[in-house]
Amino acid sequence: MSVGQVYPELYQQQLEHKTNEIIGQIHARGLVFPSPKIFESKPSHYRMRAEFRVWHEQNDSFYIMFDPNTKEKVRIDQFPVGSLRINELMTSLRQYFLANKQLRHKLYQVEFLTTSTNEALVTMIYHKVLDEDWIEHARPLATQLNIKLIGRSRKQKILLSDNWVEESFHVAGRDYHYRQVENTFTQPNAGVCVEMLNWAYTQANECTGDLLELYCGNGNFTLPLAARFPKVLATEISKNSIKTANENALQNNINNVSFFKASSEEFSSAWLKKEARLHQKMNLNDYKLETLFVDPPRAGLDPYTLELARNFKHIIYISCNPQTLIDNIANLSDTFVVSTFALFDQFPYTHHMECGVLLTRR
Repeated sequence: MSVGQVYPELYQQQLEHKTNEIIGQIHARGLVFPSPKIFESKPSHYRMRAEFRVWHEQNDSFYIMFDPNTKEKVRIDQFPVGSLRINELMTSLRQYFLANKQLRHKLYQVEFLTTSTNEALVTMIYHKVLDEDWIEHARPLATQLNIKLIGRSRKQKILLSDNWVEESFHVAGRDYHYRQVENTFTQPNAGVCVEMLNWAYTQANECTGDLLELYCGNGNFTLPLAARFPKVLATEISKNSIKTANENALQNNINNVSFFKASSEEFSSAWLKKEARLHQKMNLNDYKLETLFVDPPRAGLDPYTLELARNFKHIIYISCNPQTLIDNIANLSDTFVVSTFALFDQFPYTHHMECGVLLTRR
């Protein structure tokens, strides 16, 4: 398939293929999963963020991506994978910098972050020092395109406004509002993200006690799940994400969540060793932690976190890598059964598929 293109007529076929592959991997390991509930993506304009190199040829400059197989550059004038707002901005931004020497000169890359409510943050990355002259030409650009704009160069970051956009997701009858900050992780497919949030919220119906969440990011899952539990303890390794998660909880009037900076491995190791420092810092004696929520990176759960998981009655596990999810569940299968199983097509027309399972103690 061509880089950056979509094939709506093939969407169902590719979805069925990915689904069958994952089910086959599960069966090959001798594991028992219920039939999955499948959540589809829009077949086009589903991705809320994108980045492009800028290629300069004589009097022209244009966006490119690189073919992952051939490594050849591919000119990108429209990007149907990306949101409608990204496509609109690609054209208008390019027209603007083509006509403006100061903004075009040594422009290396452009990054777009958009929301389902049409907010947009654009980062323009340069191979030159950005000075007052750049700022003078960039401000009218931000105003004309109605965007938040950041200029970056080596050891340089110029904010012309905020470095975040605000996204809104409707979960279980309520709107949740999130600051999504430049250069921090956010779910790329907003439509599927809403489905994931509602699915996780529903699974929490079966769960008890207080919630421990590892890899909480900016509070994407934390905020709606907080409505299902008396108290939530959430950890994340990124200092910036913890800051944003606290801000997101505050603006959504959620006050039963405590966020702490710690990696999953660090937290789990300290918990298993019963380190007094951890218990005091996080007031662990104040919690009745019976439910665990994890959304780990592609590597899956580390050995310490797997061991920690055995102490819970319920685990809601979101995975961006079916293979490591299967490996982790095989490890836990003597303690837990898979009660529900879901597939989320975050990345249409690729081999990637997001999974969700509810594990219940035997």
